[in-house]
Amino acid sequence: MTQERAISIAIVAYPGALESAVLGLGDLFSVASSTSTAQGGRRLDATALRAVPSERGPEEVFDAVVLPPSLSGSRGTESRPLLAWLAAQHAAGATMCSVCAGAFWLANAGLLDGRPATTHWALEAEFRTQFPAVRLDAGEMLIDDNDVVTAGGVMAWLDMGLFVVERWLGAGVMSLTARHLLIDTAGREQRTYRSFRPHMQHGDRAIAALQHWLEANAENAVSVATMAEKAMISPRTLLRRFRQATGLTPNDYVQNLRVEKARGLLERTLMPVGEIGWSVGYRDASAFGRVFREATGVSPGEYRNRFGLVRRFERA
Repeated sequence: MTQERAISIAIVAYPGALESAVLGLGDLFSVASSTSTAQGGRRLDATALRAVPSERGPEEVFDAVVLPPSLSGSRGTESRPLLAWLAAQHAAGATMCSVCAGAFWLANAGLLDGRPATTHWALEAEFRTQFPAVRLDAGEMLIDDNDVVTAGGVMAWLDMGLFVVERWLGAGVMSLTARHLLIDTAGREQRTYRSFRPHMQHGDRAIAALQHWLEANAENAVSVATMAEKAMISPRTLLRRFRQATGLTPNDYVQNLRVEKARGLLERTLMPVGEIGWSVGYRDASAFGRVFREATGVSPGEYRNRFGLVRRFERA
């Protein structure tokens, strides 16, 4: 009986790629491969590509190509030959995978137009501006679109690594690998981690002044009419200028601001959840819970259990 060939994975150490992720992915795939072969399964061979591949096309077609995250500001325009190689690998049948800013490389290679994708939530505005044809959802931790797979945050290389292991070596090997490395395999969403960072440097002084006022008054019942009065413009003009400046409607902006303030109180205090909801502007506890879950993917109580600092310091 002929042994099945090894699964080949390319980890692309592009200019500015996070070295810890490059090495970490290699170690994760090594553990998974050993786990698989010990059970008589297939081997997984991971290669860290540190040189620019040939401009003539793929000399070797990999099963998967992984672009790690970056903290250096690299955005996928530093190496045209590498972009051409990525496109050639995809055309030859490789599954293309990116983590965090690695999505910029896939997008610049022309592989994400019209496709659903994710990247780090803090890069959302920049990515949307550069690649409006991509169906970006920065709330998801990982989006599997069959031959193109994208993951969000910097540490989402762990999620991507386990995804690759499960796809080619099976759920059993993935679970054993995660347990060996003490990685939580529960599904995660970026919206649980993201912070609301409103755009303030848009040049509209009236809207910026209103944003500062909302920071101190978001817990009150703030209507569009009230906001228009504060900005000294008509409600219709407010709606147009506010969305143009911030990318959000006034009501969506206030809701995001309230949820962000609630996050901080859940993290830093032991205030009852109902009291927190009241303090940020929700007079109905169930409404607060519903809005908070829609924004973060978890309930206020679950969020406190995961990110609360007070009890953690008390235990220490």
